Amino acid sequence: MSATMTKASASKKRSAPDDRGAPRKKQHLDHSAKPKNLTSKAKSASAKPKSHDRPSPSTKKTRSKPVTSTELVEDDDDEEEWTSEDDAGDPMDEGANGGEDATGESAQNKQSAREAHQQQRAVQAERKAAKPHSALLAEAKQVWRLAHQKNITKTERTQHVDQLMSIVRGHVQEVVLKHDASRIIQTLVKHGSPAQRDEVAAELKGKYKELVQSRYSKFLVGKLVRYSSTHRSAILAEFKGHVVRLLLHREASQIVADAYELWANAADRAMLVRDFYGKEAALFSAQTPTGLKGILNGADDEKRKRILTGVREQLELVFNNSEKGTVVSHSIVHHALLEYLEATHDLAKEDDREKFRREMFDVCQELLAEMVHTKDGSRAVREFLAEGTAKDRKQIVKCLKPHVERIAKDEEAQLVLLAALDIIDDTKLTAKSLVVPLVASPETVNTLAESSTGRRSLYGLLVPRNTRHFTPALIVNLASTDAARDRTSKKDVQTRRDEIRSAASPGLVEWAAKYAAEAVADPGRALLLLEVMLEADGDKSAAIDALLAIPLDAPAEGPHPAARLFKTLLQGGHFSRASNSVVKSPRWDAIGFARKLGRDRARQLGAFVLAELCERVREDGTDQEQRDLAISFDKAECKRIEASGEKGSAVLLEKVMALKAGV
Repeated sequence: MSATMTKASASKKRSAPDDRGAPRKKQHLDHSAKPKNLTSKAKSASAKPKSHDRPSPSTKKTRSKPVTSTELVEDDDDEEEWTSEDDAGDPMDEGANGGEDATGESAQNKQSAREAHQQQRAVQAERKAAKPHSALLAEAKQVWRLAHQKNITKTERTQHVDQLMSIVRGHVQEVVLKHDASRIIQTLVKHGSPAQRDEVAAELKGKYKELVQSRYSKFLVGKLVRYSSTHRSAILAEFKGHVVRLLLHREASQIVADAYELWANAADRAMLVRDFYGKEAALFSAQTPTGLKGILNGADDEKRKRILTGVREQLELVFNNSEKGTVVSHSIVHHALLEYLEATHDLAKEDDREKFRREMFDVCQELLAEMVHTKDGSRAVREFLAEGTAKDRKQIVKCLKPHVERIAKDEEAQLVLLAALDIIDDTKLTAKSLVVPLVASPETVNTLAESSTGRRSLYGLLVPRNTRHFTPALIVNLASTDAARDRTSKKDVQTRRDEIRSAASPGLVEWAAKYAAEAVADPGRALLLLEVMLEADGDKSAAIDALLAIPLDAPAEGPHPAARLFKTLLQGGHFSRASNSVVKSPRWDAIGFARKLGRDRARQLGAFVLAELCERVREDGTDQEQRDLAISFDKAECKRIEASGEKGSAVLLEKVMALKAGV
């Protein structure tokens, strides 16, 4: 035996690497991945259960995602993989010397290392056995592996869960803080019956504030809030008086925020957000569950200012937190901020209103992009936009600029974008920072055009608040800042919109020229293409040529997909039910398009399109154009149209007769 091996055996350590290969060190267990040597049963136990076995709420609720985030939102329904040290395989079993032949020194190396590892496992087993509830946990783990399997029937799972409940009953509070025991109880809550969940929740009563701050048991609190509707309010009530501190806690923050946003009812939400109101407001909160407005109702101006100061101080704790980027994105913070801003409007003096708004804006101005993704956060940022100075608005635009494309795709965040375009007088600033990034390339525009939310942002550049693309509720929401805009902005509304449209038009027209053929096949993008052709400024000849180059072979059934688009372009604008007439766009040359389209290509698109071509030539064409088109419809052609029975043929004959009568 070599000196090296003798030394290694005496010290119970592996030898240093040599030229023949290095012995592998003991691997650190990665709890985010499955160990290689798990048995098939353990592997199936670590997988997610079938979706039809999961108890789920009546509606799927998802956490809102900040526009500044690059990570996917986690679904707490997917349990993290868990393996205890008992399940960890022995890396020495596959050969300690990295594949070296078991001869001579290598065989002795393996034997020595194996003996050392066995001793380590024995010591570890003794330590585990000495811990409290070790026997209970060992038994519970065995059943947990069965209950957690993926490919078992609902009946089998119920049997295993019942057995698991009988093992841990009465001991949940003692073992739940352990990382492995917490996973066991999570499975019990997730797959158990409502009665079993309620039993677990009852055993943990009075401990939820402690549990939610633990690295492992916080997930159990989240599942109980989600699945145990009976105890949900009681669980959240234990956070009362500690909400702000829990939001600033690394482990508890997301659980409390999700409970507020996804599962709490109105009363629970009011109770949770009440901790932001400060100490003085807490004296009146029990009698006024209607929020900050209810607390301030009937208060004199001095009391209002004291309470608002308390709210600001609580919010400052959040905004000045070292991990504020995470905490500020929570909906509960946005709600408290919005209540604060709305309450400042009721102060008697204008100077006081501006002072309280200014103090809050100075604290959170660099964090506004973290708030725009929620309903309350979006409204709060729009409030800052509407009430702010030109300098304030420039700062807000600076915060939003890096995230413009993602803002345009988010339903709540895009309202901030549209409000900025509608409020800020400096259109050169908004064009450079907010408009150009959206239309920087045809590919960018096409990406936005693929979703209804993204298209709505593009409509906001061309036809803001148009009822064809914006619902009445959305228009009312956008109009909520109009009164403040009228006080703080100087530029005429229509002038501002014209300048924004002019800045956006080149990029949109370039998209239309490149993606016309692809857009007409998609109803959503076809409507955007139509608006670009009708409302954009500038030369559209390239886009028109791209439209006319589209193959117009009629489909086997129904009209051509582009028929409605061509018909609207020929009539020069959209039909208005209010006036019962076509509202023609001043930025579109309908007769010029009709001349380029021609009779034969219009006929390929169907009778309605050809009828509209006749109407356009009759109204706007030259005398020669009218005569030439009328002559092309001789008696034989008219009889053929009448006999075809094609949809729209009667309308076409009516237009042809009107054209002939005018010649």
